[in-house]
Amino acid sequence: MAAELVALGAAGLAAGTLARGGRRLALPTIPSYMVAGILLGPSVLGVISDVHSLELVAAIGLIVLLFHLGVEFPLEQVMSSGRRVLATAFGYIGLNVGGGLALGFALGWGTAEALVIAGAVGISSSAIVTKLMVELRRLANTETPVILGVIVVEDLFLAVYLAVLAPFLGGAETAGEAALQFGVALGFIIGLFLLARYAAKLIGMLVGSDDNELLIVLVIGLAVFVAGVAEMLGVSDAIGALMIGLVISRTAVKERVERLILPIRDAFAAIFFVVFGASIPLDAVGEIALPVAAAVVLTIITNTLGGLLLARIYRLNQRAATNAALALVGRGEFSLILATMAIAAGLDDRIGPFVALYVLILAFAGPLLSTRSRHLSKAMPTGVLAGYRYVEQETMAEPCAHLIDAGPAAPVAEGCVDCLAAGDEWVHLRVCLGCGYVGCCDDSTNRHATGHHEASGHPCIASMEPGEDWRYCYPDRVLIPDPEPPVFRPASAAADD
Repeated sequence: MAAELVALGAAGLAAGTLARGGRRLALPTIPSYMVAGILLGPSVLGVISDVHSLELVAAIGLIVLLFHLGVEFPLEQVMSSGRRVLATAFGYIGLNVGGGLALGFALGWGTAEALVIAGAVGISSSAIVTKLMVELRRLANTETPVILGVIVVEDLFLAVYLAVLAPFLGGAETAGEAALQFGVALGFIIGLFLLARYAAKLIGMLVGSDDNELLIVLVIGLAVFVAGVAEMLGVSDAIGALMIGLVISRTAVKERVERLILPIRDAFAAIFFVVFGASIPLDAVGEIALPVAAAVVLTIITNTLGGLLLARIYRLNQRAATNAALALVGRGEFSLILATMAIAAGLDDRIGPFVALYVLILAFAGPLLSTRSRHLSKAMPTGVLAGYRYVEQETMAEPCAHLIDAGPAAPVAEGCVDCLAAGDEWVHLRVCLGCGYVGCCDDSTNRHATGHHEASGHPCIASMEPGEDWRYCYPDRVLIPDPEPPVFRPASAAADD
């Protein structure tokens, strides 16, 4: 018992210390917890010499993590979402899960392993994505509601996907046995959905209490109990925890439970990630390095395609497409959950190190790439994005009052007025929709178009470049297609009007 207590305490201290350092670098906590586990595990320091001794605590961490996710799950939002959100989400899931499945079969590790890899590669981390949106101050961006819609649908997809995996992780040997296990898993999910829909009030009465201490004891007891029943049925404790959390989300105690369980979730989830890290055999990393590199490249490609799909459906531009693609790159808790289930089911030993290294790389690379989306968006193809071309600093694509009120203004010159006077050169030309002044773009040395806006207060410009039919508002940073592209007229003709 003493050794287990020392290992558990060391896990908490190491996880917290490394995560605190990672926070200073704007990194998510999950990879820091995993690194702590690797350092404490048998492959390095050996503080956690027997990973199995902490399995129960880690299992509780997994249960509480998914239970809290279920409590937070906005079921009504998903059910009432428009077709565009669902089409975008399922398109994104199809690209990533489909690519992961192809990679899994290409590795030749087995059908069950390929399905685990597909889920691990295909599902984003809700925790990392939402945290990134907050830290990069993008909550007001046009693409952000779509990103959040995608990860919400992904959460729902996870429950169904776990049911699909049940026969493979349960070791079904015949088609009939596999069908039975899938039927049990799907029936369990449907049963808890019906419980959430029609009997949530009774569950709220069962666990409800005015005393916060008793409330949290009751709901955690319920979560662990249902997770255990799910495990006994061969469904997986993860599904049980997620679905009973969804039931609680429909009760009157939802907000209190969500608030009270948060610190418990953080503490136990940290132990889960540390124990997972400790279970990784470092001597297997060399063997899976190339498959992991392929998975990382595949994820960036499929996420880029997903970003283009998102931007195409919502008529967003390159910057928004890049923001979405890179924000959704992060992989974390769901990938590790699937790997944990694969290890427990006795699948290929390479699954654990593969998923761990993959998650570590993307958990670090995702935020770093996202902070550079402004520059990377210039590489986004323009032909599929509703005719948009890159505009420096632009993130939105919805109309604003300035653009609605802005009338067409004929350009007063064929080149940048001030560059022509000074004998300088420019890159692209913009025309002020308030007075017709022609200035050079922000990629030009002098940035006369922006300088004119700052001096005159005229808010809107349009592009004078061939094929670039858009208008842009400086105050609101909004880009829309221009139904009336500017046509040059001599200054004398403009004066006659």
